[in-house]
Amino acid sequence: MSLFRYYCYLALRSFRKHKFLTCLAVLAIAIGVGACATTLTVFHVLSRDPIPGKSHLLFHPQLDAEGMERYLPGAEPIRQLTVQDAEALLRDRRGTRQAMMTSGRLTVEPEDRERLPFFAEARYTSADFFALFDVPFRYGSGWSADDDEARARVAVISRELGEKLYGGKSALGRRILLQGNAFRIVGVLGAWRATPQFYDVQVRDFAYQDHVFLPFTTFMELSLPRTGISNCWPRGGGGETAEQDCAWVQYWVQLDSPAKADSYRQYLRDYSEQQRRAGRFERPTNVRLRDVTEWLDYNRIVGKDVKLQAWMAGGLLLLCLVNAVGLLLAKFLHRGQEIGVRRALGASQGNIFWQYMVECAGIGLAGVLPGIALASLGLWIVRQLPGDYAKLAQLDWTTLAGALALAVIASLAAGLLPAWRASRMRYGLG
Repeated sequence: MSLFRYYCYLALRSFRKHKFLTCLAVLAIAIGVGACATTLTVFHVLSRDPIPGKSHLLFHPQLDAEGMERYLPGAEPIRQLTVQDAEALLRDRRGTRQAMMTSGRLTVEPEDRERLPFFAEARYTSADFFALFDVPFRYGSGWSADDDEARARVAVISRELGEKLYGGKSALGRRILLQGNAFRIVGVLGAWRATPQFYDVQVRDFAYQDHVFLPFTTFMELSLPRTGISNCWPRGGGGETAEQDCAWVQYWVQLDSPAKADSYRQYLRDYSEQQRRAGRFERPTNVRLRDVTEWLDYNRIVGKDVKLQAWMAGGLLLLCLVNAVGLLLAKFLHRGQEIGVRRALGASQGNIFWQYMVECAGIGLAGVLPGIALASLGLWIVRQLPGDYAKLAQLDWTTLAGALALAVIASLAAGLLPAWRASRMRYGLG
């Protein structure tokens, strides 16, 4: 029998002999692991990269187009662009790809007249949107820049909407009635959902998903309904606002190197100065250019309350470890006679130490299942909450692996002091 197997045998014998203390130690580890696994899963949902491998290449520009009313030097510019500015940036095409967009909600009329119309979330955008955000297609593709120019009646729909309207049949090339207008479906998306929905955090981040995509120019021509936030301001101190004085368009651009990002930032400054000379911009030049991660941080997608909960869970785990240390000390030091016999038979202090560390690892492994059960209960409670991210808090393989590692590491950390103290005992004497 190898030494490790012998340590495992001694650990199992100890578990049977000291059931109560062992169960308390397992419970302490399980509670700490369950609380941490719950909060860390929620934190992971909120903080994960929504477009890995490309988030550092996608940028959101901001221009300070507002009037002088309520002007504060150095304050952040408005988050969105006016239509005029977005169209100008799109026309200049200074990035690898770029897209302007806004959100809407459209009435969808099924082909089967016996089925009732329903609403679908819409995204009005330009042709580069799908390539810009690496959107996968199940059938077809997006529309072209020529379709943007022609204000074409074309649409891309989500896989979910296609299945809802046409079942297992292909939706490609079919006609879809949106807000009473007929559109030809040129593409059906594959499995895709940006989480969080970073490209439009004004009205959506976790709970919503776009199901219909239309050319921005077609949306403007048909005056389709729009949702979202508008920032409007009086020009020249007047009390009335005009359409060009409202910002409600999101804009994203792909810049493939830091040098291109610096060049684009200078382009925004030059554009802002040009608009000031033309009399459109009244404030001093003030631009921002943030990548995806910086944009999410700026908009506080991971709220302070979630960070506080993560710290509180860490504190609870620490408290559980302290309790586990006390329980393991009581358990190990109570076995002074056994330690004395093993030392008399030639076991070294190192042998005693590793024997008890193996026992601690066993306690950690025993705490995995109840810890996962507590984490599952915690995530179920989270999913009942009204927060828009709640439905995404699911137990996955990452959580399971993390819970396993956390339980073992926590139990080993809790066992260091008790195992060391036990190894220093001589023949039942501390």
